[in-house]
Amino acid sequence: MVQKIEKLVPDTSVIIEGIVSQKLKNKEYEIEQLIIHEAVLAELEHQANTNRTIGYLGLAEIKRLNDLSKELGFEMKFIGVRPKPIEIRNASLGEIDSIIRDTAYNEDATLITSDKVQVRVADAKGMKIIYIKPHLESKDIKLYSFFDETTMSVHLRENVQPFAKKGKPGEWKFVALRDTVLGHEEVQEISREIFEETKFRKDGFIGIDRPGSTIVQLGKYRIVITRPPFSDGWEITAVRPVKKLNLDEYDLSENLKQRIAVQAEGMLVAGAPGMGKSTFAQAIAEFYALQNKIVKTVEAPRDLDLPETITQYSINHGNAQEIHDVLLLSRPDYTVFDEMRNTDDFKLFADLRLAGVGMVGVVHGTNPVDAIQRFIGRVEMGVIPQIIDTVIFIKNGTINKVLSLKMMVKVPSGMTEADLARPVVVITDFETGKLEYEIYSYGEETVVIPVSKEDKSGAQRLAGDSIAREFKNFSDHVEVDVVSPNKAVVYVPEKDIARIIGKQGKNIEATEKKLGISIEVRELSQHSGNGYGSKDALSSKTSVSGQSNNSGKEVHFDHQITKKAILFYLDPSMQDKDVDLMIGDDYLMTAKTGKTGMIKINRKNKISHILVDELDNKGKVRLVGK
Repeated sequence: MVQKIEKLVPDTSVIIEGIVSQKLKNKEYEIEQLIIHEAVLAELEHQANTNRTIGYLGLAEIKRLNDLSKELGFEMKFIGVRPKPIEIRNASLGEIDSIIRDTAYNEDATLITSDKVQVRVADAKGMKIIYIKPHLESKDIKLYSFFDETTMSVHLRENVQPFAKKGKPGEWKFVALRDTVLGHEEVQEISREIFEETKFRKDGFIGIDRPGSTIVQLGKYRIVITRPPFSDGWEITAVRPVKKLNLDEYDLSENLKQRIAVQAEGMLVAGAPGMGKSTFAQAIAEFYALQNKIVKTVEAPRDLDLPETITQYSINHGNAQEIHDVLLLSRPDYTVFDEMRNTDDFKLFADLRLAGVGMVGVVHGTNPVDAIQRFIGRVEMGVIPQIIDTVIFIKNGTINKVLSLKMMVKVPSGMTEADLARPVVVITDFETGKLEYEIYSYGEETVVIPVSKEDKSGAQRLAGDSIAREFKNFSDHVEVDVVSPNKAVVYVPEKDIARIIGKQGKNIEATEKKLGISIEVRELSQHSGNGYGSKDALSSKTSVSGQSNNSGKEVHFDHQITKKAILFYLDPSMQDKDVDLMIGDDYLMTAKTGKTGMIKINRKNKISHILVDELDNKGKVRLVGK
C-alpha cells in the first residue's frame, strides 16, 4: 500500500542508511515535497572532509534522491542556514537532530528517522513521525554472495572484477568471481550495507574508523574498507576463517603438548600473513579455557571466534594503560594478544609477562627468529628469555618449527678467547635441542647470529690432521679444532701443556712458524670432541663434493722440497696441463704445469705445509691430470 505524504523531512540517520531512496524506488511512499535542511549537508560534508565512510555514503544518498525527484516528479527543497562549527562538532550531543526536528515542526512536515531518541522528543512535541525500526535479524547482504565454503577472502575494488582467494592456508588460488567489473556506486552500496548491518548486530562493530579507512568486524568477517584520498579508489577486503581447529587436530609432539600445558608462559605464535597464526592462537585459548584457566584476549579488532567463557578486549576501544590495569586487576591465567604490530603492543606484552601473566602473542614473521627480533630494541636483551620462552612458527596451517630460549653466560660461537664470555640468549630447536641462533651485545649493538655446524672443507680437515700429527711429538692425546684459515685450537692433557708451550713460549712459537698458523693450546677436558684427533688423523678424510676430478688419470711424478718451494716433476708431455693435487681422495688445489711439465708451489702457501708433512711421512699425495 502506497503511503501519501505531502512534506517529508529526513534526518541524517535515514539518509546515511539509504532508506528514503529505497522506499521511494519501491513505491512505498508517494511524496509531493522532500525537504533537506542544510544542517544535514553540513554534517555529511564534515564527515566526508574527515574521510569518514558515512559522510560519503550520505552524500551519495542525497544525489540519488535528487535524481529520483526528476524521475518521480516530486520537489526536492533545501532550506535553512548552515550550522555553526560548534554545532557540527556537537552533532553527537543532539544539536543537528534538534535543527532538523525544528524544521519539520515549523514546516508542518513528517519527520522520518531511525533514531529512537529523535522519535521520543518529536512525539513529545506532537509531531508527525515515521519511525523506521532497525532490523535486528541478520540480512543476506551482497558481500555474503561473493563467499562460498572454500573462500578465504574476497577483494572488491571499483572498476575491477571481484576476486577471491579460495582454498586453505598455503594452498589457495586467486580467482575472478565474475566477468563484469564493479562500478563505483556498487562498491559504495556494498559498503553502506556493511555499515547498516554492523549497526544493528550484536556481533558487529566498527573496530577502527580513521580518515581514509575503516575496519569492521561483522560476525566471522573482518572487513577493511578504504577510499580516496587514502587509496586511489574504493576498495573492500573481507576475510574469514575457513576452518576452526582445536589443539588436538595439530600434529603436536608429546614434548610440545607438555610444554604448552605446563611450562610455556611466554609464547609467540609467528608466521606470514594468511598462514593460520590466529587459528592456532584461537585453539590455544580454547585449550587453556578447557583446563579451567581464566583466559582473556587482546585484539585489534576482536575477530577470534571464541566461546563465551573467554572475554575479548579491543585495544582499539581502549589504550595500553587501560588494558594493563584491567588485566592485572582481573588476574587471568593466560592472555592471548592477537596481531601485535607496534612498539606499544610489544611493550604491553612484555610488561604483562613480567608481571606474571601467562602470555601468547601472535606476530607476523617470515621465519621463526623474526618474531624474537621484533622485541630487540623495544626491551632489554637480558629480559627477552623471561618474556619469551617458546616460539611456534606456523606455515601452511601446520606447525613448521618450534624454538626454545634461555640465557647463558658463554663465549659466543665463532669466538675463541675466554675473556670474550658474555651473557648470551641461546635459541635452540625445541624438538632436537640443536643450537640455531645466539643473541648478544657486540659493541653498542645487539646482534642475532645464526649458528651452523657445517663440515670443514677438505683443506681444513687436512690442516687439522697435520697439526695433530705435529703435536703427537709432545702428547699422546691431541685434538685439533681449525677455527679459521689462520687459527687452530689444540686440546691436550693439562700435564702436557707446559712442555708444548716451552720456556717463554719458544716451543709453540717454533711450531707456529713451521705450520704457518696461529695456535692456541687448551686443556683437553674443555673440548667437545669434534676436532681432529691424533689416533685417527688420516682415517676420517672424505672428498669435497664438486672439487676433485676423480675421472682423470693419475700422473707419475718425482718431487723436491727446497727452502722456497715444492717442485713436482712430471713427464714433459704434461706441459701446460691442469693437474689436481690430492691427498688420498681429498682435493687440495688445481695447478698448471709449466713448459717442462713442472709444478712449483711456493712454501709460503699454507697448503705447502700440508704437502710437506705428507711427502715427508710418505703420505698419499696424488696428482690427477684433467
